[in-house]
Amino acid sequence: MRVIFSPEARLEFEDAERYYDKQVEGLGSRFRAEVKAALSRMRAWPLSCPEERSGIRRLLLSRFPYKLLYSLEIDQIYVIAVAHQHRQPDYWVGRM
Repeated sequence: MRVIFSPEARLEFEDAERYYDKQVEGLGSRFRAEVKAALSRMRAWPLSCPEERSGIRRLLLSRFPYKLLYSLEIDQIYVIAVAHQHRQPDYWVGRM
C-alpha cells in the first residue's frame, strides 16, 4: 500500500530530522530510519494501530517521542501528522 504525507506532515518530519541533526551528528539519520521502519510496519499491518480519533490511527515511534497519525484511504495510507507526543496534543485535528 502506498504512503502519502500531507504537506504539513512532511514539514514536521523534515523539521524534526534537522533538529535532531543539530543536537547530535547522525541523530537525524536515526530518526529518519525509525520513521522509515514505522512506515514499513504501517504498510504491513495498517489496522494494527489504535485509533487516536475516529478513523485516525496512531503509530508511536519507539526511540523518539513522536507519533505518526494516519488515515486509511481506499488505495493508500495518508499520514496527517508527524506529531511530538508532549506538545499541543490535538493541533493536527483541523487537517482531517
